[in-house]
Amino acid sequence: MTLTGALLIGQNTVNRPETFQALNAATGEALDTAFSCATAEDAGTACTLADAAFDTFRATTPEARAQFLDCIAEEIESLGQPLLDRAHAETGLPLARLTGERGRTTGQLRLFAQELRAGRCLDARIDEALPDRKPMPRADLRQIRIGVGPVAVFGASNFPLAFSVAGGDTASAFAAGCPVVVRAHPAHPGTSELVGRAIQSAVKKCGLPEGTFSLLGGPDYTLGAELVRHPAIMAVGYTGSRSGGIALSKIAAARPVPVPVYAEMSSINPVYLLPEALKTRADALAAAFIGSLTMGAGQFCTNPGLILALSGPDLDRFCQSAQEALKTAAAPTMLTQSIHASYDAGVETLGSRPGVTLLGRGPHGEASGCQAAVFTTDAAHFLQDPVMQHEIFGSCSLIVACPDLETLLRLSRSLEGQLTATLHMEDADIATASQLMPVLERKVGRILANAWPTGVEVCAAMVHGGPFPATTDPRSTSVGTAAIERFLRPVCYQDLPDALLPAGLRSTNPLKLPRQTSH
Repeated sequence: MTLTGALLIGQNTVNRPETFQALNAATGEALDTAFSCATAEDAGTACTLADAAFDTFRATTPEARAQFLDCIAEEIESLGQPLLDRAHAETGLPLARLTGERGRTTGQLRLFAQELRAGRCLDARIDEALPDRKPMPRADLRQIRIGVGPVAVFGASNFPLAFSVAGGDTASAFAAGCPVVVRAHPAHPGTSELVGRAIQSAVKKCGLPEGTFSLLGGPDYTLGAELVRHPAIMAVGYTGSRSGGIALSKIAAARPVPVPVYAEMSSINPVYLLPEALKTRADALAAAFIGSLTMGAGQFCTNPGLILALSGPDLDRFCQSAQEALKTAAAPTMLTQSIHASYDAGVETLGSRPGVTLLGRGPHGEASGCQAAVFTTDAAHFLQDPVMQHEIFGSCSLIVACPDLETLLRLSRSLEGQLTATLHMEDADIATASQLMPVLERKVGRILANAWPTGVEVCAAMVHGGPFPATTDPRSTSVGTAAIERFLRPVCYQDLPDALLPAGLRSTNPLKLPRQTSH
């Protein structure tokens, strides 16, 4: 498929005179193809088309939407190697990583198709009429969940496939019956166009309204604001910086009709090295820590940015081993020059804080590579300095030594909301871990044992969310089948005749949905 640089608005391709080019992540050189910059008018057209498509799209059967999701997956797979090559050039991510990410993208599309076919997500409930109940009769009450309306989705910088145009936000919104307008990330417009054309093709093949999907691009952040302000948009899915998520949330809240912004933003993902685990395997933990920290240049929202442990010789041994492992750590290309500059600035800021000591740096690598950095401090300084909790997007982490368990617990209570927390422990650490658990359950969306947080399984039980600032809504997840719940709302039907009920609530249950029924 040849890149054109056009905007995809419904089934139309639109070219604009103002353009921009993608940059090669490794060299900084401009790549071929000039990409159109969407205007406020383009955003309005896409949103209006989405609004016009909504009633038709949401009325499709779960099976029809499942077939649509399957078709998107097939269309993406049919793009073949050119999709991976373009993503590699625009992001610097290795081809092997991108191959896996493509599989994750198509896999989660098919997972939501399976969820639709199971029917559980629609949560059909029936309380049949009780006309003879005393002292008051009960009406016939039936409930099902429907899509909230058109959704604006913002592509992420660090996952050009799995968290972008056809990523989890788009897949879950489509599954809910919601048209989607995607604001493509400006760092990988070619990748976005290729995937966008795959979705556009699937919309046409499945006979869906053209406004079911649109793709808008451009480097101007005002485009995103235009989308969120548009009255047709009923929800927003976003993965990115804390500042960007907060800005969009303020815009959405200031609308005449406020709408939810499901933003996944900032997390430093504390890792606890409990005493017996540290005593037993300090060296192995250190090696695994550096491997996790430097994977993908640390450009993961679940990167281990904070290590917590009790002071003592075992922690000293861990630090010495981590320092050695850093010397041969990888220095992969970072996604963009601006991300690289922000990383360097963050490392410099953290290193200048009172009480912070540099443990070590990784190799320099290429000019665009991420030079890993690990710092140490003590609990007293950490508790006094909120800057130490700021996420540094890249291979940077802070080790905090605590004098005793009570201080460790106090520090944990002071943490901001996080996506994950990890407990490295032995059986003898269970008592200590049990004291941490109530704190962590209030602070994070996922708690791990004896693993590293990088990597998120796409499945029914996964939670990729957490209290602010990890996300703007701790009740939600952006990964896993529960992600569909963000874009559904319940509607109750009281004493309506069968002919007016949604198919899933009719007496004959033609969709064969699982239903909760009381007589």
